[in-house]
Amino acid sequence: MDTDVTETAMFSTQGSAQGSGQTSSSTPRAVVVMGVAGSGKTTVAALLAGRLGASFAEGDDFHSPANVAKMAAGHPLDDDDRWPWLRGIRDWFAKELNEGRSAVVPCSALRRGYRELLATAGPPGTVRFVHLTGSYDLLRTRIQGRAGHFMKPEMLDSQLATLEPLHDDEAGFAVDVTPRPDEIVDEILHRLGDPEATPAPTTPEDH
Repeated sequence: MDTDVTETAMFSTQGSAQGSGQTSSSTPRAVVVMGVAGSGKTTVAALLAGRLGASFAEGDDFHSPANVAKMAAGHPLDDDDRWPWLRGIRDWFAKELNEGRSAVVPCSALRRGYRELLATAGPPGTVRFVHLTGSYDLLRTRIQGRAGHFMKPEMLDSQLATLEPLHDDEAGFAVDVTPRPDEIVDEILHRLGDPEATPAPTTPEDH
């Protein structure tokens, strides 16, 4: 285990709320929608938060200006860049959980050590990880189609090289990103076992 993770094993309750989830009568939980660039983390996480009535925060908003500038220049982040970012997300999760709110954040969470740090936001099993997966061609095409985002298509290779998929002993599961976002969220809710989630809104294609 990373020494940084060991040193931060006790979770903090500091951090500023960036969403306003409803307080649930059930035990609050945190969900990290993880994966490499282009997997649709933000879209899926925002829909999931809405269906759960949970707080939502954009993981990229926890990056420092220096991190954003580095990625915008096409340079991958290293661990010295990532640890403060991950601590910020962990602390926001802890605050939401301590105040009785479930929370959802899209965050790459590429390495097991990063996920171990995020998991310290609450008691064991409170933080769940949903890994969005897709083919290389699909992911790269999506990145190329995004306008104004700091993530460059060339950085996908670096993220895939860094990625450590979820292990069997981690609290999470993988979901394919080929279906529509609402269908992906349906599968996530089914696998989370959440019967109280708000149904997805119907569209003309559903009739």
